[in-house]
Amino acid sequence: MAKSLEQKIGSAVERLVREHLAECEAAAAAAVRDAFARAAGAPSKRPRSTSAPARRRGASRRRTRDEIVELEERLYEAICAHPGETMVVISATVGATPRELNRPAILLRRAGRVRSVGQRQYTRYFPIGA
Repeated sequence: MAKSLEQKIGSAVERLVREHLAECEAAAAAAVRDAFARAAGAPSKRPRSTSAPARRRGASRRRTRDEIVELEERLYEAICAHPGETMVVISATVGATPRELNRPAILLRRAGRVRSVGQRQYTRYFPIGA
């Protein structure tokens, strides 16, 4: 007896679904093996991308209080010279990154020497007093 068209399509779909599930299961098992191997400290069998080498953070150190005070004064002078500018513009004048100026800016605001208006990258800084 010849199979009907519906039966042929149904069996083909079932075969494709079984093949797809088998491939998904194999990929998931390989990912789990790689994850456990990395957690155990063993190198992964998966080749690394050659276009993007792994970046390592440089050694960091705590800044001394004197360094922060000196940076705070340079930041205050830059804010007085460029009132209403963002930290990106001010940091170029100071010669430090905006991230490095985060703590000095907080200290200036707490001391009441600077006020800030806005949020995140749109924050603008203004000197208070002369």
